[in-house]
Amino acid sequence: MADITDIKAIMYTEKSIELQEDGIIVVQTSPRMTKNGLKEVFREFFGINPLRVNSLRVNGKVKMFKGKAGKRPDLKKFYVLLPEDAKLESLAV
Repeated sequence: MADITDIKAIMYTEKSIELQEDGIIVVQTSPRMTKNGLKEVFREFFGINPLRVNSLRVNGKVKMFKGKAGKRPDLKKFYVLLPEDAKLESLAV
């Protein structure tokens, strides 16, 4: 079962801010989150029924740090299309 703690952040990049103008928000979650789980979280905690949810899995890069290999964490991004009248309080400016 999905939980609100699986949502790590709402992404604020140049591309995601342009998408917000079209009613699409980009959410970063843990890799175990599913589309149906994210819809359930939006209904339960935000009171919004998303129109469409697209997912993107991002594998963490292997990077060198002080001569030792380290790995960035894996994550999952979701592109969530909200209804036109819906607003998230965290997005209100």
